[in-house]
Amino acid sequence: MAYHVEKTDEQWREELSPEEYAVLRKAGTERAFVGTYTDTETRGVYSCKACQAKLFESDTKFHSGCGWPSFYQPITDTIEYIEDKSQGMKRVEVRCASCGSHLGHVFPDGHGTPTGDRYCINSISLTLAPADDA
Repeated sequence: MAYHVEKTDEQWREELSPEEYAVLRKAGTERAFVGTYTDTETRGVYSCKACQAKLFESDTKFHSGCGWPSFYQPITDTIEYIEDKSQGMKRVEVRCASCGSHLGHVFPDGHGTPTGDRYCINSISLTLAPADDA
């Protein structure tokens, strides 16, 4: 698939830390409960760490207890959905629609959200721009 932001593997390696590269470009996962944004309550917009595309608004973030930041809805048309059959499971991987970077997975497990979805996202895949009034 062609993305709005296209870079060589070498460019990604130069721009991202080894940990960011492993998650964003190689679909790795950071350890649960250690991410910067897991328990953040700051109001603002979460963007892709790799390309700065806006992905989630803080008012869609909730505490699911899963160990990663959870959101119930992305900003429209910012997410790409990929079937993931790795690790003996059937899941839906979510990637940044602008650059193809791995963000995490989406689960239809409810949690009482308005959409019934839980976007379980790696903190290392995100940056947060606090709202002006935050």
